[in-house]
Amino acid sequence: MQFFNIHTHHSLKSENVLSIQSFSLTNDSLVLPPDDAVSVGLHPWYANMERFDADFERLSEATQRPNVKMIGECGLDRLKGEPLPDQILMLEKQIVLAERVRKPLILHCVRAFPELMAVKDKMKVNVPMIIHGFNKHEELGRQLLDKGFVLSFGAAILKADSGASKLIQSTDNFFLETDDSDVTIEEIYEAAANLKKCYVGDLKARIFADWKKLAYV
Repeated sequence: MQFFNIHTHHSLKSENVLSIQSFSLTNDSLVLPPDDAVSVGLHPWYANMERFDADFERLSEATQRPNVKMIGECGLDRLKGEPLPDQILMLEKQIVLAERVRKPLILHCVRAFPELMAVKDKMKVNVPMIIHGFNKHEELGRQLLDKGFVLSFGAAILKADSGASKLIQSTDNFFLETDDSDVTIEEIYEAAANLKKCYVGDLKARIFADWKKLAYV
């Protein structure tokens, strides 16, 4: 069975790994891979209101492709990008799109978790909302899980004192990813299996089964 990497910005291919590569459609010259599994969205670092309509139209067209497995990464970032109210408007439109095409959302969030939870409550979102690269404190992670979010962990779990490594020990509802790290997905699975006190093979089987439940494509 392959390793499943739910979020990466690298294009390295391996027979042992099924990866979902993330692209922001805020670059007019971007050409998506024709067959590889991808996620597409308007990243809050790069999306802006001036060109949002044109970018959103391109995004809407791209989501019809069968190799597009998720919408995103999209989300909220208090430290970078457009003012937060504008980011919320752009995120909400992408959520509506995800609901229409019935594909999960992969989310970026920096210092805007209360606003993200409020959006989910307000819109009564039905599609899975996956927060990638969770590396905050354990209490926040539990709040997000209680709200129905799904968490994805990356290289942060290699640090024994991180909130991610503590939280992963007490939840079975998570995915694993490399994001833009040079750490391999195999290393991240090994670390997760050690924290969970289980076999890597069992972890791979559980994560693939959970992905099949979440993914509609």
